[in-house]
Amino acid sequence: MQNEPLAYRMRPRSIDEVAGQEHIIGTGTALYRMIKNGHVPSMLLYGRPGIGKTSLAHAIAGTSGLPFIALNATTSGKKDVEQVVGEARMTGKVILFLDEIHRFNKLQQDALLPHVENGSIVLIGATTENPFHDVNPAIRSRCGEILQMKPLDEQDIRQLIRRALDDPDRGLGRMDIRISDGQIGRLAEGSGGDARKALTMLESAVMASDDEGGVTTVEDPILDSLIGRSGVFGDKKGSHFYNLLSALQKSVRGSDADAAVFYLAHLLESGDLIAVCRRLLVMAYEDIGLANPEVGAHVLAATQAAERLGMPEARIPLSVAVIEMCLSEKSNSAYKAFDSAAARIHAGSTGEIPSHLKDAHYAGAAALGHTGYQYPHDTPIGEFGGWVAQQYLPDPVKDEAFYKPVVSGKEKKMAGIHRKLKEYSHKK
Repeated sequence: MQNEPLAYRMRPRSIDEVAGQEHIIGTGTALYRMIKNGHVPSMLLYGRPGIGKTSLAHAIAGTSGLPFIALNATTSGKKDVEQVVGEARMTGKVILFLDEIHRFNKLQQDALLPHVENGSIVLIGATTENPFHDVNPAIRSRCGEILQMKPLDEQDIRQLIRRALDDPDRGLGRMDIRISDGQIGRLAEGSGGDARKALTMLESAVMASDDEGGVTTVEDPILDSLIGRSGVFGDKKGSHFYNLLSALQKSVRGSDADAAVFYLAHLLESGDLIAVCRRLLVMAYEDIGLANPEVGAHVLAATQAAERLGMPEARIPLSVAVIEMCLSEKSNSAYKAFDSAAARIHAGSTGEIPSHLKDAHYAGAAALGHTGYQYPHDTPIGEFGGWVAQQYLPDPVKDEAFYKPVVSGKEKKMAGIHRKLKEYSHKK
């Protein structure tokens, strides 16, 4: 057993040994009480890698005493599922832990789902993807619990590290290891809430340290090296990546420059520059819009520069663009106007284009009644340019107001012009 990785050896043996996840498996939760009373429901565990999904499944099996079988949906076939079904028939009930369950194919489902439904197989599925987007409805409907797991906080990680240092059977307790509270804290902080990463870094630090007279002393330079190359979590094109994009946009929309730069850094470290640039361009027009139209051009220039430069230099123009958007006036009136107009079109309220707006650049147009258009440039109005009062919308929607100005930044002037023109139109 000592040849297995420390993170594997230190998996909890029962639900009472699970670190963190109090919202799911704390002593007062319904799931904790069900399992303690001998009932294990089928469930989906959703969360980022290293968060403890596999460990929780092992802990549930350890507490319930039911036979436990682990499969990975990316490598298992119908034959593997049939073996699980056969085991369930022999023993009466088994727990099947299925990792990467969002990759479950139809043949596997067809073989397994009836047995999940009748209760002979308790399915514990794990996924890093949003189960409401990526897990088949047939599986979701048979899992009574869809549980979103959270990253462990530093205190939980500290507890796991100390448990590994003290445990003489599964952990490092047989070794005389000198490691300070500060160093344990650095490991906990550098793990990013990932228990597996924390224990892997601890084991690597111990194995890389000198043993003098039976005493192993962990040194700071070794920790610096391990934490520095441990990386960041960024499941490119996965749920967490899109959550980061969402957090970036909402931070910009909320004008929080610190949060926006933080999420930008996380996204760029995760490694999809093109997707980040695309989202920044969307934000420039969706959230800044008419309040500061120049921002769109600024962000386009920044994203083009970033794509040409590549990382790490791309961070420079993109950080400028993000902070400018954060601190700019904001308006979503333009695309809201479009969405409102599109909704009327989908509802069938299109009507007939007014005759004076129809194409008249051909012989016979007058005979069809395509006349009466007044050329606005022939009627100057102050410093605005040309304008004339005439109907542009079809009759069924002629009184609709799709554009509702936001009095913000440069749109404030546009809103005043819009209001005045509406007043002139009503006086005609």
